[in-house]
Amino acid sequence: MNPISYPIGKPKFADSGTTAAERAGWIEDIKSAPSLMRKAVGGLNAEQLGTRYREGGWTLRQVVHHVADSHTNAVMRFRWALAEDEPQIKPYDEAAWAELPDALSSPIEPSLGLLENLHHRWVALLEAMDENAFARAYRHPE
Repeated sequence: MNPISYPIGKPKFADSGTTAAERAGWIEDIKSAPSLMRKAVGGLNAEQLGTRYREGGWTLRQVVHHVADSHTNAVMRFRWALAEDEPQIKPYDEAAWAELPDALSSPIEPSLGLLENLHHRWVALLEAMDENAFARAYRHPE
């Protein structure tokens, strides 16, 4: 495992699925994430946002834009799994996306706003899902 890509390791999930209580906790995490992100980067200037948070890592600006990209993809994956029978999702090259011009130099406010609005929709979807919906799946080609 690459410690630059996964400094704290990949997440581990129980093979037996999840409980309603675990999911409720994760939904609360999703609900609070945009405000926590905004708080973490609030007041930082352009130079600080251009700082790499570790050697070989992305800048803070790239991280903010990446989270917006990543969470947008996550919501779409949920929606595909709910609307289609075990769809195959399209992966994306996170590192390549982080090197696109907007991720390198754009202001972070649009991504922060996107996170707030996207998470509002995501939480509404998650809170409306029943056990059967949570049991649905998609296929990742990798």
